[in-house]
Amino acid sequence: MENLQLNNQNVLITGADSGIGKAVALLFAREGANIAFVHYNDDEDAAKTKSEILEIGRKSIVFKGDINDSEFCKNVVEKTASELGGIDILINNAGTQFPEENITNLKEENIRKTFNSNIIGMILLTKAAFPYLKEGSSIINTTSAVAYLGHEELLDYSATKGAIVSFTRSLALQAKPKGIRVNAVAPGPVATPLTEKTFGEEEEDQNKPPLERNASTEEVAASFLFLATNASAQITGQVLHPNGGLIVNG
Repeated sequence: MENLQLNNQNVLITGADSGIGKAVALLFAREGANIAFVHYNDDEDAAKTKSEILEIGRKSIVFKGDINDSEFCKNVVEKTASELGGIDILINNAGTQFPEENITNLKEENIRKTFNSNIIGMILLTKAAFPYLKEGSSIINTTSAVAYLGHEELLDYSATKGAIVSFTRSLALQAKPKGIRVNAVAPGPVATPLTEKTFGEEEEDQNKPPLERNASTEEVAASFLFLATNASAQITGQVLHPNGGLIVNG
């Protein structure tokens, strides 16, 4: 029998209709996990992701909604635990960004959307899911290299990603006595629908060596898998940096 790293574990992940989240969902499914995932408003992509998970032979549940809504978060968690039989791994991956070259042109509405999606929603969903997690469970948050390096066009987005690093470290301290590990992944440039939509970046030639191109979502997903397995049993409160060689502190 094939030795699956996440056999029969139940995963709840946000933002898995495309990009890094989808790559993580499919990789985890191939490793034996059942996948519940949340998307905001892309029904077509979400349906495709669910179909691909089912084709792998794992269970999948899809939720459409806003994680900035605490009642929605509670419903997602309760239905996931009920239908899958529990939650073993929580992956907070959902995010949005609105690039702006000048701070004076930042729209307050977009600032609030960015914080609501990227960090406030993350905290609300984690709050709802935490009582369902147990010893050996894992929480993995998606931050970014911009949390450390900054980005001249992503002031508010970078700020939320820095907040995610601090949230990860603090929750790891609180969760340690419960035997729950909390870590994060901080990708550098990645070819995703979000970056293409906001910056007009197209996927680069993936045959180039890692240091000379954007990462693929599959390459980044491997870091999430490592943090979800017992291979990382001694790692909590940490951030992995699959960024192609960018030097960051922390």
